[in-house]
Amino acid sequence: MEVIQPLDWVTKHQDNETGMHVLRMSHYVQLLARQAGLSEWEAERVRQAAPMHDLGKIGIPDHILRKPGRLTEAEFAVIQTHCAMGHAILGEQQAELLALGALMALTHHEKWNGQGYPNQLAGEAIPLAGRLAAIGDVFDALTTVRSYKKAWSVDDALDLIAREAGEHFDPELATLFVSLKPALVAIMERYQEARE
Repeated sequence: MEVIQPLDWVTKHQDNETGMHVLRMSHYVQLLARQAGLSEWEAERVRQAAPMHDLGKIGIPDHILRKPGRLTEAEFAVIQTHCAMGHAILGEQQAELLALGALMALTHHEKWNGQGYPNQLAGEAIPLAGRLAAIGDVFDALTTVRSYKKAWSVDDALDLIAREAGEHFDPELATLFVSLKPALVAIMERYQEARE
């Protein structure tokens, strides 16, 4: 736990947007993990590891990370390196929580249909931790203001997740997530001040 706290601090303090993103996202992922049948202990471990999913963004230049407009193909290729970079920062770990964080960092942008990155994994070849993180990550990104977009409504974000079930997202997890709307809104409201 002594190592997790500094890593969590680094991720949260890149900027407030990133810091609150990892906080909300970790609670969304914990909630989904519980619904998917993980034990309370397992769901809590997922929550603790989830803030490490974007650790590799510390290696992405600010002019790309905070660009207000659409990324060029070359800039998007740089952004894509954050998955492998986060995994490399954490390294091969014996500590279970760090290993789980490294796995989330590496796999949270893989897609169910095999068209994600960095390794084009498909279906259940994507570790469960990565499939959980993918949904929480996208939902929070959609429902918050970013330098390049306005916040989507909760309904619009959940509609996209439902449409992308079996394409971007694990279809069973996506269906479960959409059914959690009241609890998701409660998490958003709990951290509302930080979102504004």
